[in-house]
Amino acid sequence: MIRYGVLGFISGQFLILFAISMLLPIAVGLSYQDEGLAVLSYTALGCVLSGLLLMRVCPRSQADLTLREGIMLVVMLWTGVMIVGAIPFIFSPWFPTAIDAIFEATAGFTTTGGTVLPDVEVLPRSIQMWRCFSHWLGGVGIILLAIAILPLLGIGSMALYKAQAGAMKSERLKPRVIETARALWKFYVAATLIQYAALRFAGMDWFDSLCHTFSTMGTGGFSTRTASVGYYNSAPIEYIIVLFMIIAGLNFTVHYRAVRDRSILTYFRDIEFRVFLSIIAVATFLTTISLLENQRYGLELAFRRALFQVASMASTTGFATDNYELWAPLPQMLLFVVGALGANTGSTAGGIKSFRFYVILLSLKREFKKMVERRAVFAIRIGGQVLSEAQVHSALSFVLMVVMFLAVASCMLAALGVDMLTSVTTAASCMFSVGPAFGTVGPAENYAHLPGMAKLILSICMLAGRVEFFTLLLVFAPAFWRK
Repeated sequence: MIRYGVLGFISGQFLILFAISMLLPIAVGLSYQDEGLAVLSYTALGCVLSGLLLMRVCPRSQADLTLREGIMLVVMLWTGVMIVGAIPFIFSPWFPTAIDAIFEATAGFTTTGGTVLPDVEVLPRSIQMWRCFSHWLGGVGIILLAIAILPLLGIGSMALYKAQAGAMKSERLKPRVIETARALWKFYVAATLIQYAALRFAGMDWFDSLCHTFSTMGTGGFSTRTASVGYYNSAPIEYIIVLFMIIAGLNFTVHYRAVRDRSILTYFRDIEFRVFLSIIAVATFLTTISLLENQRYGLELAFRRALFQVASMASTTGFATDNYELWAPLPQMLLFVVGALGANTGSTAGGIKSFRFYVILLSLKREFKKMVERRAVFAIRIGGQVLSEAQVHSALSFVLMVVMFLAVASCMLAALGVDMLTSVTTAASCMFSVGPAFGTVGPAENYAHLPGMAKLILSICMLAGRVEFFTLLLVFAPAFWRK
């Protein structure tokens, strides 16, 4: 039986933490005395009052959450974030409808980065900061914060951790989940500070550096410029962002081990890191060759444009320095594929993930071997360890779920009058947390022209992708509600 009162108490604590997170954009609004200050302040106040009310009327419990309660809490918190995070947008003049505001907030907190704004530079700085900071919070901040802080307030969180980190490999960094969360949190903050300093050194002003750092570390893609990172036309800025997009796309447990062991070789011992880097290298090489056929690009520019866009899509960040829809068909297809594959498990990125992709490749290899040697028994090994059939089945089931979800979402968009290319690629882009797509929603366009119902469908796609599909769909299964 699900203890809704306990979930309400945790939600109240979460609302207060959410209000605290709004202090940064509020401080920016106070500094510039811009139009976003009032709506951000009222939203934060409303979160505090609502949180205190929930904590007052809902019972507190020292017992750990059950698995069902953990799954329910993850869905509740993410849905709540989509709605509450949209309030500053709903009551501002820059978003025509509530649906547009919810879409923008969902794209922010799920780190998708798709926008309904044709010109982001008209936004006051406080609202721009809130958009980009939502990526940082959504990347690992929201759930990681809940794991690290809520237990200190007397709430068990092991089930919540399992529900959110279901895609992570089973290896534990430290014996206690709170210590694990703190270790990852420290690395996340440290990487954020280092990238901010690097962008400042490369010539960005403090505000743009901070916003783009938040978007990069959350693998989101919101920018303070309508032309995205391409606005700056700066090689140092682009290479810095490429590096940190890749860092944010790696498994944070590997980051922890590398820091603990003080060895960069730790990364290369990880098979998923090698797969991810190989995908980026091959896609960058082929894209560079294709771009060199265009007389507009010299060798360094072609390589930089290719590397940036491939890293952006592979990490599901969604930044752009060029309109890739003007490129040849091959690099466009490569970008779509690497965006679908995504980065590593246990990272802030979306997509199918390199680990699952590698497991599926090994599974296919095993099936070919079975066709030749029918009586032989073949095990799938990764890193010297044999994967169980349940683990292999899990990876295959996830990909099947993704294909089915994509098919249904694409058909629903097409039924609303959206063309086929845009339907398929926008659904995939939102499911995999990429942001820009193809068709009428490329890197030079936005989602504003899509029907309101299409934006709601895509918002659900973003949420489903962020919680790994099964977590969301389980809530709608009759068996989930049986005692």
